[in-house]
Amino acid sequence: MTASRPAPASPPAPLTPSDNGVAATRWLATGSLLGLIVLCLAWELVLAPLRPGGSWLALKALPLCIPLAGILKNRMYTYRWVSLVIWLYFTEGVVRGWSDQPPSQWLALVEVALCLVLFTACTLHVRLRQRNARAAAADADGGDATPSPH
Repeated sequence: MTASRPAPASPPAPLTPSDNGVAATRWLATGSLLGLIVLCLAWELVLAPLRPGGSWLALKALPLCIPLAGILKNRMYTYRWVSLVIWLYFTEGVVRGWSDQPPSQWLALVEVALCLVLFTACTLHVRLRQRNARAAAADADGGDATPSPH
């Protein structure tokens, strides 16, 4: 009786450049969202609060925690609506960057930068995933890229 050995598993297929882009934009979106949450809390509680000892304005970080689960679970819908909601934080950063005094002014400019990074990462992520889905659908159809006459 000879025991047969299972065939070795084939190595995973190398990532295509678009897969690398999807992964990069996912991590960039996650990092900038986490950075924005930490910045909002630190800004209003420790670094430059409106009142000594912190302010209730730190609660502005709570809405940013809602999409965090969707971003971590890689849900396309979350990337789409975060790219719209983030403009509220961008606007706050621009207003406070223009009107506040340092160090709050500098923190506002960091907030603006993080918002721009998050928006860019979300929109690129959605675009790359849609492109990958179209390519996969074209491959599934046998590679025929001609549109239907309908």
